[in-house]
Amino acid sequence: MGACFRVVLKWSAALASGAVLASVAWATTPKAAPSVVQVKAALPPIKLALIEGLSGPFANTGEAVHRNLLWAVERVNQRGGVKLAGGARELVLVRHDSKGQTEEALSAFRAAVDEGASFVLQGNSSAVAAALIEAANKQNEREPDRRVLFLNYSAVDPALTNERCSFWHFRFDAHADMRMAALMQVIQQDKKTKRVYLMGQDYSFGQAVSREARRQLAAQRPDVQIVGDELHPVGRVKDFLPYATKIKASGAQAVITGNWGNDLTLLVKAAREVGFEGKFYTFYGNALGAPAAIGQSGVGRVVAVADWLPNVQGKPSADFYKAFRQRFPQPSDDYVHMRMQLMVESLVQALEKAGTVEAVPVARALERVHVTKFGQKGFMRAADHQFQQALVVGQMEHQGEPGVAFDVEGSSYGFRVIKSLTPEAAQLPTSCQMQRY
Repeated sequence: MGACFRVVLKWSAALASGAVLASVAWATTPKAAPSVVQVKAALPPIKLALIEGLSGPFANTGEAVHRNLLWAVERVNQRGGVKLAGGARELVLVRHDSKGQTEEALSAFRAAVDEGASFVLQGNSSAVAAALIEAANKQNEREPDRRVLFLNYSAVDPALTNERCSFWHFRFDAHADMRMAALMQVIQQDKKTKRVYLMGQDYSFGQAVSREARRQLAAQRPDVQIVGDELHPVGRVKDFLPYATKIKASGAQAVITGNWGNDLTLLVKAAREVGFEGKFYTFYGNALGAPAAIGQSGVGRVVAVADWLPNVQGKPSADFYKAFRQRFPQPSDDYVHMRMQLMVESLVQALEKAGTVEAVPVARALERVHVTKFGQKGFMRAADHQFQQALVVGQMEHQGEPGVAFDVEGSSYGFRVIKSLTPEAAQLPTSCQMQRY
């Protein structure tokens, strides 16, 4: 299978166990007619195909996704799997390495369909997500007996649940405009910042962040001057010093960036090296090496928006985070996504309500999902298949400071929650005109 590997193997074990039980049953009842001996075969698992960049410049983000989804799948299976009319079925997560490339992702999609996957999971590229939405649309129209649903956990180009919305696509992350609106509530209060630099990756998501930052700044902070607006190639820049030098020379007091993965880590490292002392308003600055990269100079100056942060207050949240760290104790593995846990729980709820793995009934059930887990709540908006959940904004501080019980990746820096939005407050309107089934 190349880069495709099973990560849950209990089905095979169950089949073997079933064969053993059958022979034992036959041996202990030698007088019974064959028609009397009934051995219930193990039900096949429900396949979840993860299509993600597991090699290449963003392999660390792909592996972080895999850990989160693996943990969610493990917990479902430990409690008995998905309870359907014909019996409980386990989830199995199958890895497909897209290498971060659209064509590789489309090849992986075709392989996943051929292998019988009912659900495709992807997120670490809005460009790839857009291609997968089209692939799912075509697949489900062409072969209605092999329809699949696409569950998106991180691709946040707003168009994906607006003009490009699809009945077969469900997004479980807040899109870029929602995240920017949450950040802007903090920027509104930051009256000392008068000059900002926009920095992003040159593809649909980075372009969307830049557009929305300009729009929201004009509406809410017209006194702020944009002193730079730059896009760079995704995953190709090895040396961000020239960019950091321009940022510092511009006189910017803050950078607004949607960069993620190594593109963010290398950017903040370069900013530190040139002595940039402004703030970073980020979408993903809370992990994957960024806090350690910027170090002490980031305390009080690196801000990140997320669906959840480890220092969200409350025992359920703290217990959730501690359980993840127990499962994945290495500091480099410390990047947990609440939304991915809610996504898998939402899918299980929809499957059990639909009583089947068929795409249309499950999609209709997913449209009505409400989940509460680990103190967090979320619900799916049927109009555009955009999951609505809480958003928080955190500021980088020393571990041990008030509100910072947990650090990030053993760096001794954590994020104190400085703004919280309920799912209802984080909502934005949609322009989706969905063809329904």
